[in-house]
Amino acid sequence: MFAEILIVVIVAIGISAFAERSNFQPSLLVAIVGLAASFIPGLHRLELAPEVILGIVLPPLLFSAASGFSFTSFARRLGSIVNLGVFLVFASAIAIATVASWTIPGMPLATALILGAIVAPPDAVTAIAIGGRSGLPSGLMTVLKGESLINDAAALTLLAVAVATTTGTHAFIDNTPTYFIYAALVGIALGLIIGQGAQFARRHLSNPSLATVISVIVPFAAYLLAEELHASGVLAVVAAGFALGHHGTQSGYEERMQERQFWRTIDTLLEIFVFAYIGLQLRFVIDDAMDAGLDMTDLLAAGLAIFATAVLIRFAWVFTTAFLARRRYLAASTHPDPRRRVTLQIPLTSKENIVLSWAGMRGVVTLAAAAGVPYFTASGEPFPYREAIVALAFLVTIATLLVQGITLPWLIERLDLDDGHDKAIAQEQHDLARRLASEANLEVLAAFRQANPSPQAQRLADIMTRRSLRTSSNEESGFAADPREALALGQRLLEARRSRLIAARDARELDDNVLREVLEQMDLEQALMDGMNKRPDRL
Repeated sequence: MFAEILIVVIVAIGISAFAERSNFQPSLLVAIVGLAASFIPGLHRLELAPEVILGIVLPPLLFSAASGFSFTSFARRLGSIVNLGVFLVFASAIAIATVASWTIPGMPLATALILGAIVAPPDAVTAIAIGGRSGLPSGLMTVLKGESLINDAAALTLLAVAVATTTGTHAFIDNTPTYFIYAALVGIALGLIIGQGAQFARRHLSNPSLATVISVIVPFAAYLLAEELHASGVLAVVAAGFALGHHGTQSGYEERMQERQFWRTIDTLLEIFVFAYIGLQLRFVIDDAMDAGLDMTDLLAAGLAIFATAVLIRFAWVFTTAFLARRRYLAASTHPDPRRRVTLQIPLTSKENIVLSWAGMRGVVTLAAAAGVPYFTASGEPFPYREAIVALAFLVTIATLLVQGITLPWLIERLDLDDGHDKAIAQEQHDLARRLASEANLEVLAAFRQANPSPQAQRLADIMTRRSLRTSSNEESGFAADPREALALGQRLLEARRSRLIAARDARELDDNVLREVLEQMDLEQALMDGMNKRPDRL
């Protein structure tokens, strides 16, 4: 099995490299090639247990996305994220279950609800992979990423209750809303505790490699422990990712640099493997359906109806709630009472809502959830319509990838979503970061002048001041400062800038993403200065 996975990954890397040069979505091309490759005669089936996908593949993907996510942006868009990640999931599951019970002869509504819960959540990997490469506006990308981080929790909770009802067993809590509240609260609390504990341990380590090892363990520990407590492993991983991502500023620059490269590599490997795995299942799913005596024509018709339902319910839900959100925004922004004119997040535009509605691709979580449906009920009878559920879940997943995934970049380009608002906000944030950094520099330089009255120190401070203010002077080329003194001052300036920017982030003045961009540059600067300090002969 390991050799087969390695071969799949190597081939998928080659396909992704070709797609990059051809300006095509690498993940989609990998899936398409996988679909075709599944019909190669004699090809062995690559099948992973649902526990492997949900417990090993999914946690690092969720953790990486959450730890690199702007918590400030997430909090601002929390209403939209919960609306799509929770309420739309339940609405989609009910709508899909209703259509499935109509189109599949004899399927009970309770069994159809299992299919609805499996198909309801769009996939985190797909949304981030395609949306990120297509250059979506930051506000829309925030909603998509946030939705994909939490919708699996809602769907898997509903699935657990629906499966227990059909099999005649008992879920941990039979009442769905109560179970979801328990799973969410306990999962989030557990994730935050694990994240905080991991950060405490990392602060006491001087080895960046060991600190990275801890970050690798965290998503698996959070997921598995939460599942043992019947809580949401998905939300536990997301909460742990938010905690470590937020406190990553407390880590040393070597840890941050090492972890950035590590998680980027892991993301790439898991992403291409996930899409290859999805594609390689096609022939085998069809074979299983035919062996179970299912009529492929009826199955395709039911799959088409379910796919259309999933698309239509998402469009209807997004535009209905967007209309209500804009009315609330306009009412609050024009209210005569200043206390009611609160600062609200600007609602998404109609064009952005079209893209949001169309970006509902399903992925590997849907396949894993379908494969996890038990084979037998509590009485020992075969689980009703299991083969149909698995086949339909796969057909809908492939339909969303091929129809929505392939056309999404084209739709984004045709709608021309760039209205300048996101760029203006990003520019304001970067200007703020530069201003805060300059202020921090000037404060340190003022203190340096007072503590070092020598002419050479004063000239060094003058040069550093002009650089901070981004002005130039001819006298810099003729001045030879003491290298050690210049490096020591540079270290102080760097630390002051870092502290000032982190304080602005904590005060919610500076966005997390902007801070991470600036810190990445500062970490490179810190590495350069440390290298010079370690080689005094080069000073």
